[in-house]
Amino acid sequence: MKSAFVLNYDINFLYQFMSNTNKKIKFYIPVMNNETKVFFEKLKSEKKIDFEIKYSFENDNYQNILVKDYISFFKRIIGDFEQIKTNNDCIIVMGVKHYGLMGDLNLNISLAKELNTPFYAQCDEKDYLILNFLLSKKLNNFVLLKDGEKIDKFLQEYSYKTQARFSYELFEKAKSDKKIVVLPESFDERILKASEFLIQNDIVDLILLGDSNEICAKANSLNINIDGVRIVNPKNSQYNEEFEEFLYEARKNKGMSKEDAKKLVQDKTYFGTLLVQTQKAHAMVSGASTTTAETIRPALQIIKTRDDVSLVSGLFFMSLEEQVLIFADCAVMPNPTPMQLAEIAYVSANSAKAFGLDPKVALLSYSSGDSGSGISVEAIKEATKIAKEKYPQLELEGPIQFDAAYDMLTAKSKMPNSKVAGKANVFIFPDLNAANICYKAVQRTANSLAIGPILQGLKKPVNDLSRGCLVEDIINTVILSAIQAQE
Repeated sequence: MKSAFVLNYDINFLYQFMSNTNKKIKFYIPVMNNETKVFFEKLKSEKKIDFEIKYSFENDNYQNILVKDYISFFKRIIGDFEQIKTNNDCIIVMGVKHYGLMGDLNLNISLAKELNTPFYAQCDEKDYLILNFLLSKKLNNFVLLKDGEKIDKFLQEYSYKTQARFSYELFEKAKSDKKIVVLPESFDERILKASEFLIQNDIVDLILLGDSNEICAKANSLNINIDGVRIVNPKNSQYNEEFEEFLYEARKNKGMSKEDAKKLVQDKTYFGTLLVQTQKAHAMVSGASTTTAETIRPALQIIKTRDDVSLVSGLFFMSLEEQVLIFADCAVMPNPTPMQLAEIAYVSANSAKAFGLDPKVALLSYSSGDSGSGISVEAIKEATKIAKEKYPQLELEGPIQFDAAYDMLTAKSKMPNSKVAGKANVFIFPDLNAANICYKAVQRTANSLAIGPILQGLKKPVNDLSRGCLVEDIINTVILSAIQAQE
């Protein structure tokens, strides 16, 4: 499938694309306006050809949507474009042409990145130098022609992973194999709003815990529609007797009595964890009004860690303007040992694969290679050695500084022989202090969307929310939990 994003086009410029392919062509117009409609009528009349057109927005109605929620705006465009791709061999995307090339340049560059369609444009000779400079700052590759020049090369599709594209891909992956997610904190307004969105968009099936009458009354008072959500009351459910026996048998060697088990089963977090363990739900998300310890403790006692790891750790997906990075461990282990760091590197690489990333792992330090020494540097060296011996399939490097791991030019200077330096996308920090500070610094200063923490290492997915979480955070965490359950 070939695609092109064209801007500042005329009929002859556009006809070059159509003449250079024998494939079926469809035009996709993210934002249709009257000028574009007239252009296509003229194209049909002059060139005597027929073609199909699809658009997402019309005239100026896109502006309010873009300003209000730009990620949803781009996700709709990505969704329409991906649908067209499944049935067409060649798609020409028409850039927004309402304010002229200069006025809409940033929006059109963003659209080309969101759709990963190569960017083509033509311009007057007087504008060529500055436009070429501006485009080179924003795009890895593009074709800019002076008026009258012919297209002499066709580019490969881009591979940007924008915030909107990453979000779109997560939504689609969750929908492809719907899972049941339990939300214990049913009286939290944010949980109810997230539930409404998830059900109405058919992303997951949900179980809320609590009294059905009280939950529905609360939702109605907030004008929130939770039709389609299943509600189970831990105080008197059909599962209580089964769960009491299960919990007692699992914990009696730790001193738990049957009375203790009966009491704990009525705790929403324990009940939700037992729903997951007994396969009545696939994942649980909690923590909007409870501590991390209250979420993780029942999971460790009941679900337990996977056979190939000995710990639970937490990662964040850091969705930047053009790519997605993974930071770990940002949530659980205060001072991991070298062996634990090696395990965190391993499970984080596996998480990256599960979410469509090709993991290249950097074990971070304040020095790169053999350039420095000290207690923390030696710990990273030992962690790297363990990881390479225990998980030889991983592409990893350590110790390495963040700049050498992330930036190709710095990598060539500091670690020229490394296969990971300059290409890393999974970053393992030496301790919780460094990881937590860094993810928040990047989130706030780089306009990054931080999705997490996502707990890894458990046999079944249980994830923790921040007590200051937004509705969007809950939605994202539920979706990530559902995808974890697909593995």
